[in-house]
Amino acid sequence: MRRQEGDDSAPEAPLLEITRLRTAFSTPHGQLLAVDDVSLALDAGRVLGLAGESGCGKSVLALSILGLLPRPAGHVVGGSVRFDGIDLTSLPQRRLADIRGRRIGMVFQDPMTALSPTLTVGAQIVDSLRRHLGLGRAAAERRAVELLEEVRIPRARERVEQYVHEFSGGMRQRAMIAIAIACGPDLLIADEPTTALDVTVQAEILDLLDELRTAHSTAMIMITHDMSVLADLADHIAVMYAGQIVERAPAREIFRRAEHPYTEALLGALPQLDATDARRGRLLAIPGQPPDLIAPPNGCRFAPRCVWSHLDDGCAEEPLELHELRPGHWVRTRHPRSVRS
Repeated sequence: MRRQEGDDSAPEAPLLEITRLRTAFSTPHGQLLAVDDVSLALDAGRVLGLAGESGCGKSVLALSILGLLPRPAGHVVGGSVRFDGIDLTSLPQRRLADIRGRRIGMVFQDPMTALSPTLTVGAQIVDSLRRHLGLGRAAAERRAVELLEEVRIPRARERVEQYVHEFSGGMRQRAMIAIAIACGPDLLIADEPTTALDVTVQAEILDLLDELRTAHSTAMIMITHDMSVLADLADHIAVMYAGQIVERAPAREIFRRAEHPYTEALLGALPQLDATDARRGRLLAIPGQPPDLIAPPNGCRFAPRCVWSHLDDGCAEEPLELHELRPGHWVRTRHPRSVRS
């Protein structure tokens, strides 16, 4: 929340504040650091876009926030996740389970694996309402129908008695959203919610999420590998690569003045209706593969794949910190675009 002119009161703390978070997985070959020194903040009612290609650590970051890392292999090894002033990384599982669903909702990318195939969709919504809000069964069942109507599932009174396999892909994702918002969470985390859907249904789901978020004043983290998803949705964008945040800034700033070569490459992979003659309508591809996170390079982790002529020996050797290039625009590179230009 920003202070108004003449207001001497202290600004409100962010709803979510992640500080130097590090998440590791134990493997037969050593410790794999999937999230490395990540710091982010999100104010109430705002949208943070978390972008990057598959395997960069986005979903692991979300699971770290929720305390849902697969045990015993995965564990937070450093840093903190403060939600409304509470450090989630230090909470016992019982207390964390009270916050999940009630104050933080999650929309997973594959509802067929996230939802139970043995319970009706209505039963799964009812269970959440009774567990977190203490509603009686009749009241919870009425609310379950209302929630399916809210996410625009037709014939909600009939559908509430059906199983997940009886729903189409788009309807499954709507049911997943209904469960995620059932208890009126303060924060909604959407992890690639449109990945398996066709383009038309993708647009409908994104519009629905935005409308629900606005109607309920809910903060949201939108996780995606597709930068175009964030163009009209996110207030701020954080770009993640090989477990690290390599750039973060207001969304408009990212699209107009991206500074990190990786962010530029992600934007270059988007279809352009007004493509220049040089591109001739072709999509740009990023060569190579992400680095091994069991033994990552000392310097810029994107250096082996970087195609810019300003690449030098120090890029891969000298450790890099995220630094503020200009107010509100942070980047982790030796050669930001504004310096290269």
